[in-house]
Amino acid sequence: MEITGISLPNTILLNNSEQTAKTLDFEKKLAEALDKVNEKQLNSEQVTQDFLAGKVDDIHQVLILAQEAKLSLELAVEVRNKIVEAYQEISRMQI
Repeated sequence: MEITGISLPNTILLNNSEQTAKTLDFEKKLAEALDKVNEKQLNSEQVTQDFLAGKVDDIHQVLILAQEAKLSLELAVEVRNKIVEAYQEISRMQI
């Protein structure tokens, strides 16, 4: 009669590496999104400066870019709030 060991630790290690990959993917996506928000803010600021200097005549484009930057920032703040809220909820859980 042959007795074989349980292979549970191997699955745990596999799941941990998958979890790490997912975490890194989430961090990458979050960093990319924040870079886009920053880019919109800088672009809006540049177009506004160009408008004030008289280089751009289209006030509508300036306002549209400013509104896009504002909405992007508001969305980023809301996502941050949700992440902080989720972290706090997890930290309050009893094990």
